[in-house]
Amino acid sequence: MWKRFTPVFKISAGIMLVLVILGVAWPDGLETATTNIQAFIANKFGWYYLIVVTIFVIVCLFLLFSPVGRIKLGKPDSKPEFSRPTWIAMLFSAGMGIGLVFWGTAEPISHYATSSPTGEIGTEQGIKDALRFTFFHWGIHAWAIYGIVALVLAYFNFRHDRSGLVSSTLQPLIGKTAEGNTGRVIDILAVIATVMGVATTLGFGAVQINGGLSYLYNIPVNIVIQFIIVAIVTVLFMISAWTGLSKGIRYLSNANMVLAAILFGMIFIMGPTLFLLNIFTNTLGSYVQHLPEMSFRIAPLDPDIREWINDWTIFYWAWWIAWSPFVGIFIARVSRGRSIREFVFTVLLVPSVIGFLWFATFGGTAISLEHEGIAKISELATEESLFGVFANYPFGMIASVVAMILIGTFFITSADSGTFVLGMMTTGGSQNPGHFIKLTWGVLLSATALALLYTGGLQALQNTMIIAALPFSIIMLLMTASFVKSLYRESRELGIGRINQGKGKKNKKQ
Repeated sequence: MWKRFTPVFKISAGIMLVLVILGVAWPDGLETATTNIQAFIANKFGWYYLIVVTIFVIVCLFLLFSPVGRIKLGKPDSKPEFSRPTWIAMLFSAGMGIGLVFWGTAEPISHYATSSPTGEIGTEQGIKDALRFTFFHWGIHAWAIYGIVALVLAYFNFRHDRSGLVSSTLQPLIGKTAEGNTGRVIDILAVIATVMGVATTLGFGAVQINGGLSYLYNIPVNIVIQFIIVAIVTVLFMISAWTGLSKGIRYLSNANMVLAAILFGMIFIMGPTLFLLNIFTNTLGSYVQHLPEMSFRIAPLDPDIREWINDWTIFYWAWWIAWSPFVGIFIARVSRGRSIREFVFTVLLVPSVIGFLWFATFGGTAISLEHEGIAKISELATEESLFGVFANYPFGMIASVVAMILIGTFFITSADSGTFVLGMMTTGGSQNPGHFIKLTWGVLLSATALALLYTGGLQALQNTMIIAALPFSIIMLLMTASFVKSLYRESRELGIGRINQGKGKKNKKQ
C-alpha cells in the first residue's frame, strides 16, 4: 500500500511526524528554538511581510475593476456548484471560523486595556484605535491573501485543466520543472504550511473550549483536558470527512452561520446596541481612511510600538499566509463557475464586512463593559474573555453553551476542510481524495496541535505560524506573477480591454 502514496505525501507526512515526536520528547528545546527563529523573522522580515501582503491587496483590487474580471473560473458554460449563500458560508467557515470566536472579544479588549497599538490605553481614542486595528487585521488584507491563492488555483485548475496543486500554477514561469522535483518541493512546503496553519487554529479552539469549561464549571485548564477535547472533536470531524464535501462540510458550514447569527443577535440586541452601531460606523470610516498608512506601518523608531506590530500585525499576516494554501485550495474547489470579478468582490468584501460587524459587536460590548466600570474583561485569560462578557447578561449561560457548540462546529469544519485539502495536495490534486488519506491527515493534524500545545501553549502556536509562513510567502509571489502573466496573455487573445476589437470573439469565448 505504501507504494501507492505520492512522494509529496510520504515526505510531508514524515516531516510532520518527526516534528510531533520532537515536540513530545523535547518540549523545552523545541519551544526555545521556535521562539528564537520567530523573533529573528519578525525583527528582520517584518517590512517584507507588510509589503508582500499589500501587493496581494493591490492585485486583487486591480482585478476587481479590470475588464479581465469578466473571465470565468472555468469553461464558458460552467455553472457554480453551490448557491451563493452556501458558498459564502463555506468560504467564511474555512477562512476564519474559530479565529473569530477566539479573538472576537480578546483582541479589541487587549488593544484597549492592555497593549495599545498607538499607546492610548483606556481612553476614548483607545477605543477607536482598538477596533480600527482589529478591522485591519481581519479585513481586506487577510482575505486578499486567501483570495489570491484561491483565484490562481481556480483559474489554472478549472479554466486551463491543470491539477489542483500549488506547483501546477507555476508552469508559465518555470515550465516543466513544475512537474519534477522542484514542483514536489513547492507542494511539500505548501503542505507543511497548511498543517501548521490548521493545527494552530485547532489549538486555539481546544484552548477556548477548555477556557469556557473552566470559566463555567471550574474544570482545570491543562493539556489533559485539551487532549480529551481534541480527541472527541477528532472523531467527530473524521465522521464528517467520511461523508464528503457536498454533505459534511456543506451542512456544518450552514450550521456555523446559523449558530453565529444566533450568538451575534443575542449580544447585539441585549448589549449596548446604539453604542455598537455608532462604533461600527465610525470605525469603518476610520479603517478606510487609514488603510494605506496601517498597511506600511513598521514603527522603525519606536521599539514599543514595533514590538506590538511584531506580536499582532506580523503574527496575523503570517497566520493568514500559512493558512492560505488550505483556505485557498478549499475556496478554489467550491468556486468553479464564478467570474473573477464576482469571486474577488465576494471573497474580499463580504467576509470582511461580516467580520467587522462581529468584532464591533463582541469587542465593542467588552470594551463598553470595561470602559463603564461594569466588568474587568481584560483581567481574564484570553480564552475566557468571551464568556466573561456573557456573564454580564441574563442569557449568559445559554450564550456560553451556544458559543462552545459554535467553537466545536467551527473546529470540526476547519479540521474537516483541512483533511480534504491535504488529501488533495498529497494525491496529485485529486478532487475527491480517498478516505484513508484524509483520516491519516486528520490524525496528524490533531497530533500536531497537541504537540504544539504541550510544547508551549499559545505562544508555541504563534511562533510556529510565523516560521511556516515565510517560505510560502515567496511561493505566493511566484504564483501571483505566473497568474498575471497567463491572464495577460489570455486577455490579449480574447481582445479584452481593446476598443471595437474582437468583441464577438470575446463574448463567445468567455
